[in-house]
Amino acid sequence: MTIRVLVADDQALVRAGFRGIVDAADGFTVVGEAATGAEAVELARRTAPDVVLMDIRMPGMDGLAATRLIAAPRASNSSADEVKVLILTTYDIDDYVYTALRAGASGFLLKDTPPEELLAAIRVVAAGDALLAPGITRRLIREFAARPATPMYEDPDTAAQLAAITEREREVLTLIGQGLTNSEIAERLFITTGTVKTHVGHLLAKLAARDRVHLVILAHRAGLVG
Repeated sequence: MTIRVLVADDQALVRAGFRGIVDAADGFTVVGEAATGAEAVELARRTAPDVVLMDIRMPGMDGLAATRLIAAPRASNSSADEVKVLILTTYDIDDYVYTALRAGASGFLLKDTPPEELLAAIRVVAAGDALLAPGITRRLIREFAARPATPMYEDPDTAAQLAAITEREREVLTLIGQGLTNSEIAERLFITTGTVKTHVGHLLAKLAARDRVHLVILAHRAGLVG
């Protein structure tokens, strides 16, 4: 299966560089280039890529606003229809990144990422996983902990989703919110890594979460992590 990629960056040389890396690799193809957020939104709707490589700072509509529109759930609510957004940033800790993740991005990488790591990152995001190393996840958690909590489960539908998870799934969600990896969760709960993966899959489905990053956000906003 070929992974379809849309490149959004206001610098032509950067777009050309990413296109060259992606198109030269087996199993990847670039379906379009966008120089602004508005162009990225329009092209994403027209070409239906699997992954958008999204710059943050672009003229007019920036990458954050574009991510919010591209990552918004579709009417079909089918995960197969979702376009994943991978944020490109110059800094490994950037306040814009937190906003982008809340907007629906599936992760971020640095613009100086080596080609092989860029391709691996695209594969990870296309598969529906989150592109955040445990250390970065923990830095995100510290950032969330320093900000006022925003209740997310006030509407009946979302409250019902949270109520539908089992006690064990709630334990797993809490530990995900603390930044633990699957192997660390397995060790903490005395279960196998495979069982943890099963629980994570159930949580993603029941909470309509895009990926592990958003489970972290959900756990914090649900008040499961103090």
